[in-house]
Amino acid sequence: MAGITDHIETVIDLPQTYPTVLGMGAHLKASLCLIQGDKAYVTQPAGDMETLEAVELYEQLLAGVLDQAGGADRIEVFAHDLHRNFHSTQRAEALGKSLAVQHHHAHIVSVAAEHRHDGPLLGLALDGFGLGPGDESWGGELLLVEGHAYDRLGHLSRLAQPGGDIAAREPWRMGAAALQALGRGADIATYFADHEHAAMLAQMMDRGLNSPETSSCGRLFDAACGLLHVREVADFEGQAPMELEALATAPEALDNGWAITPDGQLDVRALLAALVGKDAAAGANAFHGTLSAALAAWVLNARETTGINTVGFGGGCFFNAVMADALSARLQAKGMDVLKPTRLSPGDAGLSFGQAMAAVGEVLAEG
Repeated sequence: MAGITDHIETVIDLPQTYPTVLGMGAHLKASLCLIQGDKAYVTQPAGDMETLEAVELYEQLLAGVLDQAGGADRIEVFAHDLHRNFHSTQRAEALGKSLAVQHHHAHIVSVAAEHRHDGPLLGLALDGFGLGPGDESWGGELLLVEGHAYDRLGHLSRLAQPGGDIAAREPWRMGAAALQALGRGADIATYFADHEHAAMLAQMMDRGLNSPETSSCGRLFDAACGLLHVREVADFEGQAPMELEALATAPEALDNGWAITPDGQLDVRALLAALVGKDAAAGANAFHGTLSAALAAWVLNARETTGINTVGFGGGCFFNAVMADALSARLQAKGMDVLKPTRLSPGDAGLSFGQAMAAVGEVLAEG
């Protein structure tokens, strides 16, 4: 396997010898993870698979990992994302013996396995996008996870994503979606008067035209950025939330800034309403403080109903240290055990390990 060791970024010791499986990664920051014996070998990320350079590197990494495994026929399962159009999914299916692992489930399995946590745990998976069953757009998920199995306990209340994927690069669109959710669609044109398409967005969302709903926490951050006029058009996904985080110097939770619905949704429309017309710095503090408090209340509510006292964090939103640290502190103050990614990225670069470990669980369950 000439040169492949240079591309193995992390080697994780496992508690026992496992079946040989390969986690194929996702689409953004795609990595691969080979479980072989009592080791997990996680490659460097190939990058975002929208570029030819990333696809070529991914193929080099895949060839090297297959060589290390002794050939594709030595691998019992190729674990991949639910999204059928991902290059990683298509390669897994071409290799045969493929197994789909839901994106956010894999995030939580990754952090659980890194900490050698056995048994069930609550999983808080917060990111920009991951496909759920039925082709739903997920990204703000509260899960109950045990190995290769999971239940969705709840999700962030959905927002429209006007324009589809373009909303991830144009946070003002998610700000417009927030106004629409607040019953203020008529205000979109004036609130975002600098954007020529603003006037048509309310009508587009009313008609459900190219406005898929999402439970994504990443898009919730974008909505806050839009309402606060922080980087309304970004150069890359996540740029605006990073700038919002930098403004949050003294987070403070707003009273009555959220609600937990009987079906487990975390509804933060009251928080979004409080951001309308607010100063950016004050809004950043209110957003981070209130969201952290809301997420903690959501997890603690799930502890009451399930009896599970351990929670794992996964997903790219946990790169936000202001939110993650405040949330951890609140949960630990209530006696909860909090598992965070340490050796692997909380984002998609660490996803292949979770895919692989979920596949291991599936193989062992089948005997």
